[in-house]
Amino acid sequence: MLSVKRVIIATACGFLFGLVCLGLATSNPEGTESLSLAIKLSIVIGRTMLGFMIGISALRLNWWLHGLVLGFISSIPMATPLLDQPSIFVGTLVMGVIYGFLTEWITSKLFKSPSPFA
Repeated sequence: MLSVKRVIIATACGFLFGLVCLGLATSNPEGTESLSLAIKLSIVIGRTMLGFMIGISALRLNWWLHGLVLGFISSIPMATPLLDQPSIFVGTLVMGVIYGFLTEWITSKLFKSPSPFA
């Protein structure tokens, strides 16, 4: 049975990590390039959707692997336009895996709302 508590916690974590990701993306020390509003919204919405995906997922995986897999999968659409910038492409995928792991850890272990399907 799907837990509303799990969905809310995971989605809230995704939103918070979206804000963190946006902060990291806009902290360009050279200040030569600013992101458009569409890209900023895409970053926050993408990470929020990661949290929602984790909350509703029925994959039968250990909690840590579940977070890693969904973090990677949800980061692919965000990273694809960055194929011409390899370091940012890889960084987007790696950070997605980290955000997925942390979202799952916070939801499953910290708030004790594990997936009923695992």
